[in-house]
Amino acid sequence: MKTSDFYYELPGELIAQDPLKDRSSSRLLVLNKHTGSIKHDTFKNIGNYLFPGDCLVLNNTRVIPARLLGVKEGTGASVEVFLLKRVEKDVWETLVKPGKKLRPGAGVSFGDGLLRAEILEVVEEGNRLVKFFYEGIFEEILDRLGEMPLPPYITHKLKDKDRYQTVYAKYDGSAAAPTAGLHFTGELLEEIKQKGVQIVYVTLHVGLGTFRPVKVDDISEHHMHTEMYVVSEEAANKINAAKEKGKRIICVGTTSCRTLESAADEKGKVIPGEGETDIFIYPGYKFKVLDSLITNFHLPESTLIMLVSALAGRENVLNAYKEAVKEKYRFFSFGDAMIINDQL
Repeated sequence: MKTSDFYYELPGELIAQDPLKDRSSSRLLVLNKHTGSIKHDTFKNIGNYLFPGDCLVLNNTRVIPARLLGVKEGTGASVEVFLLKRVEKDVWETLVKPGKKLRPGAGVSFGDGLLRAEILEVVEEGNRLVKFFYEGIFEEILDRLGEMPLPPYITHKLKDKDRYQTVYAKYDGSAAAPTAGLHFTGELLEEIKQKGVQIVYVTLHVGLGTFRPVKVDDISEHHMHTEMYVVSEEAANKINAAKEKGKRIICVGTTSCRTLESAADEKGKVIPGEGETDIFIYPGYKFKVLDSLITNFHLPESTLIMLVSALAGRENVLNAYKEAVKEKYRFFSFGDAMIINDQL
C-alpha cells in the first residue's frame, strides 16, 4: 500500500488548539468496524458502548516536561534539547536544535547552570546521546526548567500542564501524551467500573517515533523507532482471563494497542514483562488481542491512521474522517474521539 492511500483533506481550523474545560464533553464518533456505519455521540456516554466483563486497557505513562531551552557553553548561542528516552541514569537520547552547533564534546547550560549537559555522541537519525550534570533530584529540576512537549500543530500556549496528562498518569517517561486517554475523568472511570467493566493499566512510554512522518511511498518500508513498554503480571492475567471468557479487549489509544500486540504470543496470550517495541501496524495485520479501540483523529498519512485502518478497513476509516470533517469535529491531540467496535 502507498502512503498517499491514507491522505485526507483537513481544514486547518478543525485542528484543536486548546483542551476543553470538561475532559469528557468531547464529541464521540462511533464506527462499526465491519459495516462502516457511523453514529454521533458525546464522550460522556462512552459507557454505553462498554459491557460487563469487557476489559478496558489504558496506558498510564506520564509525560515529562521534555523540552529544555538553554545556551551553548562558550558561545552563549540559544539551543534546544528535547528528551526522547532515558538510556541510563543520567544519559538520555535527545533531539537537538541546531544540530550543527551541538557536536560531541559540546556543553549546554540550562537555568543559569542549574542543569548542565554534555553531548556524548551522534546516534540514529542525527539524535544525540547527552549526559546531564546537576545537584539534587533530576525530575525536580526538569519539572522546574522543562516545558511540555506539545506537538508542532498546536500553536497556543498550554495554560495548565496537567491538561496534557491523563488523570491516571503514573510513570514518568513519555515525550508525548497518549491522547485518547485525555477524555476520561475520575468520575467517568468509576462509572465504567461500577458497570462491571474491568479497568487494566499497562505502560508504554511514547516517543516521537510514533509521530514521525512516513517518508517512503511503500508503507511496508517505513521503520518505527523503539519504545519501552511494561505489562504487569496482574494486567496480563486479567486480559488473558477476559479473552478466555470471550469478553472484549478494548484499548484506549494506539499506544495501549501496540503494547498488547507486542506483548502477546502468536496465540494471543499476553506475556507479562517489559521490553522494547517497534511494531508497525497497518492494513493486513491480524490483531491477536485487540477487539475494539478508543482513539482520537490522526494526521493524514500517519502510522496512526494506518493502525486504525488495519482494524476497521481503510475505506471505512477515510469515510468516517470525511464525515467528521463535514460535522466539524475537532482533530488531533486536544480534539474529539472515536470508538471503533462491532456495533453502534
